[in-house]
Parts: sequence; structure tokens; C-alpha cells
Amino acid sequence: MSTTTDDAPSSPAPARGLSAVLDAATATHARAIALLLVVSLLAFLPGFFQIPPVDRDEARFAQASKQMLERGEYVDIRFQDEVRYKKPVGIYWLQVASVKAGEALGVRDAQTTIWLYRIPSLLGAIGAVLVTYWAALAFVARRTALLAALMMATSILLGVEARLAKTDAMLLFMSVAAMGALARIYLTTRRNASYRITWRMPALLWTAIAGGVLIKGPLVLMFVVLTMLALGIADRSVRWMREVRPLTGFLWMLLLVAPWFIAIVMRSGDDFFMKSVGDDMLSKVTSGQEAHGAPPGYYFLLFWITFWPGSVLAGLAAPTIWKARAEPGARFLLAWVIPSWIVFEVVMTKLPHYVLPLYPAIAILIAGIVEKNVLWRNKWIEHGTIGWFLLPSAIAIAVPIVFVMMSKDLGLIAWPFAAAAAIFGLFAWWLFAVDGPERALLRGMVSSIFIAITVFAVTFPMLPSLFPSQLVAREVRAKGCVHPQLASTYNYQEPSLVFLLGTETKFTDGPGAAEFLHQGPCRFALIDSRSERAFVQRANALNVSFTLGNRIDGFNISNGKRFSMAVFYSAAP
Repeated sequence: MSTTTDDAPSSPAPARGLSAVLDAATATHARAIALLLVVSLLAFLPGFFQIPPVDRDEARFAQASKQMLERGEYVDIRFQDEVRYKKPVGIYWLQVASVKAGEALGVRDAQTTIWLYRIPSLLGAIGAVLVTYWAALAFVARRTALLAALMMATSILLGVEARLAKTDAMLLFMSVAAMGALARIYLTTRRNASYRITWRMPALLWTAIAGGVLIKGPLVLMFVVLTMLALGIADRSVRWMREVRPLTGFLWMLLLVAPWFIAIVMRSGDDFFMKSVGDDMLSKVTSGQEAHGAPPGYYFLLFWITFWPGSVLAGLAAPTIWKARAEPGARFLLAWVIPSWIVFEVVMTKLPHYVLPLYPAIAILIAGIVEKNVLWRNKWIEHGTIGWFLLPSAIAIAVPIVFVMMSKDLGLIAWPFAAAAAIFGLFAWWLFAVDGPERALLRGMVSSIFIAITVFAVTFPMLPSLFPSQLVAREVRAKGCVHPQLASTYNYQEPSLVFLLGTETKFTDGPGAAEFLHQGPCRFALIDSRSERAFVQRANALNVSFTLGNRIDGFNISNGKRFSMAVFYSAAP
């Protein structure tokens, strides 16, 4: 794989349509960045402001950040009365800063406005796209780097993470920045072993590692170390690693992360390390934490959907990539992907987003093969390009079915966008042999944007039953209480309920909910059908005057179960 940063030669076919846009953007870095920003916003913004809090991780992160604002305590991390030490403080600080900025700008009810908590993820996702372009320039020409970054911008998984107020989009940004700096150190020393690297790239590398550690612990460091070990074994040399400045760089990283770690240890003693290292990290290695266990091969199977549309070309690119494994650029990118991927496949706990920091390397590898037009010509593997058509078609079929199941409606407003996604997917597949892989991939990217509009901007906001906490919050607020308080039976104890209705939200049984109502006015009880009898009996025994509000029906996406609960309240305000 080429490691030059010069512009790539133009495609032999006349530029038209989407390829002409790519040609125009390739002319300068400023144009390339502008195109990446536009595409990122088109891919990430649909639904960003409209989708309610999503359980469970997003709502937990947002609620913990909200409690920092409520308490004015920015070292300790808590969800209600429980400490939340599974992740370091970085993402919470970023979310707090975003909400404070929203308050300063006059955003109404900023502390319960979920999109403010999502802004760090949005910025992290956009930043990850831009640094993918920058990192790719160490390996390939400008046009190829742009194609790789566009693959990331339109990938299904990054589109999801950009809309969720949690760690993974920002972790991706830090990871790609670190790996891009490491790549420049490695490739420069491979070209000229006697060349002395200045402090610029090592400083960026270790600063990005520090940022990643504050966001999600030592994962970024794992990517860097495993890549270096793999390269050392493949090259049978570790001399270049001196240019990484391992000792001084590690001390610099410690200097950046130590203040908060010292502060939290002073606050919590050894509880932080017990929970973050023992309860979180080690338990993920040895068991499927929170029922998220899966066998090896899970990420390989999921890759074809989560990295769509770029994944469609992975099979055709793989043989050529493997043949080029001795080239420094390809060797580095494979060292970035393979060791960490194996670790994730072996670890018992598996979630789709764990491998996201490895996708930029795959994008660069695929883009390099596409631009050289050296995909493996195997008619059986080429049949896999139907994947560009199958996924949007499946979504186009699923959308009306979901609407009928959830709202007894056909969801006609979503049909044009779903149809556009399927049409672009069809053209990507049908014209692959005629127009070539680049144009097919670009059409797949347009299809991905229409999928985002269909799912996130139209379907989710129009199906409020998918977000029961939002329905409960509307029912409670409709009563006009200034400071309503809610108790919910254990059948529904989602973090989004706490985020929307207050840190004092209580989870209890039927009798406990009756006792909660007995404590004063403007109190509400969310009761499931199995707990209603016990609730009423205890309320009558306490002589509690209560009123039955509306019954709320929906679907709890966290556990895949139907939701049906009644709202009771203690007295009219």
C-alpha cells in the first residue's frame, strides 16, 4: 500500500455525479474537510434532537452528569445514591460542559434536554471522521483518504454512537488521533531509520492516550501497545519504538490523568479501582457482563452490518490486502486491527461498539484497494455486493411492519426516504460492474444517509411507544406540579425515568408506592398490573386518597418486552 500523500490520479472513467463531487473535494484539503463536515452532519443529525433518552447506557451517563450539575460535585460519579465508577470522569465533564453551555445560551430545561448531553458524542464522531482523513494521509493519497473518512462517516455503527450520550464516539476520536500519530512515527522511521522524530507526534500520541484513558480507561493504550508488539514481531525489530518516547511519554500521560485519579481515590479509597478494574474490566474478560456474552466470531458476523456500506467491499479487498501485508503501510494497518480484534473476540462480554476504534484502519485498507482498482475478481464473492441492496430493502420492508405493530399506522411519511435508500442501494449493486467500485460505494453511502433519515428522523420520533419514560414524563407533567416526584414498581426501573423525572425517583413494590403517595401531594406512582392489587390494598389501609391517571402502553427496547403500567397520583396540585 502506498504511503505517499500526493494526490491520486483521476479515475480513468469520466467523472460524473458523485465521483465528480469527490474530484472537486480532492482538489484541496479545505474542500475535503468541508465535504466531510457536510456528509457527517447529514449522516449524524437526523433524529439527533428528536429521539428521547435511550436506555440504558445513554440514560445512565446523562443522569450521572446531571447529578454532577445538581450537586456541584465534579469528582465523584453517582447514579442516584450508587457510585458509578465503571468509567473515568472524562465523558461526564464533557457532558456537563455542554449542558452548562446550553444553559448559558438559554436552552429551556437544559438539564433534562438529552440532546445537550449528546453533543460530545456528535463532536467526537465528527472529529473521528476528520482524524481518519488525517491518519489516512500517512498511508494513501488524498482522494483515497477522503474515501476512507467518508466510509466512517456513513457507517451504521458510528451513526448510532454519534446519537448516544456515552463514551464511544469520543473514544474513537482519541484512538484514531493516537494511531495516526503512531503511524507517522513508524512510517517515517521505516523510510529513514536514522531520522530523528521531533516531539510533535509523540506528544500528540501520548496526549490522545491520556484523553482516551480519561474517557474509557486503558483501551487506547491497549490498541497502541498491541500494534507496536505486532509490528515488532513482524519486523523483527523494535528500534523504531525509541522514537515513541515511551518513558517520557508515559510520564506525560500520567501527569495529565493523575489529578482526577488521585482526587477520586482520596474520595472513594479503593472502591474506584475495585469497581472499575474488578467489577467492570475483569468481569468482562471472564464472563458475559449484564447478559452481553457471545461466542468468538460475534464481531466478524456483526461487522457486515455495523460497517455497512464499506463492509460490502471487504471480502473483495481482503485477498489483495493480505498480499500487500509486507508493505509498511498495510503492515501497520493490519497490526492495528488483528491483535485487538482477536482480544475482543476472546473476551466474554461483547457489545457491537467495542471494535469501533478498529474500523478506521479497515476503512483505509479498503479505500486503498478501491482507488487502485485491484479488488479480487471472483464472481462468487462479487455476488456479495447485493448487500448494498439487501440492507436498505430490509429496512424499507421493516418500517411499515414496525409502524403497524406499534401504532396501527402504515408510517407513509417514512416510505419516500426508505425507497430512496433502497434505490441507491440497488444502483450501487446493479451498476457495480459497469461503473466500478468507487461509484458503487458512493451510492451506498448516499443510501446510508437515507437510512439514517428513515430510522432516526422519521420512524423513532413518530413511535413514542418505543420510549415509555417519555410518555410517563408527559403524563406526570400534564398535572401541573412544579416539582413532581415519582415511584415506579420494579417492573419498570429504567434510567431514563430517573433522568426525565428527577434523581429522587424511587423504585419499589406496590405497597411501597402506596406509602410513597402517602407522604404528600404531587406524588405519582407508576404501577404494573401485577402490583396494582397490593398497591390499592396498602393505599386503602393508609387511607391514601389517590386518583387513577392514564394507563401507558408501549415497548421497552431495553428488554424487548411490552410495557403497560398505570399512573396514580396522590392529590390534585
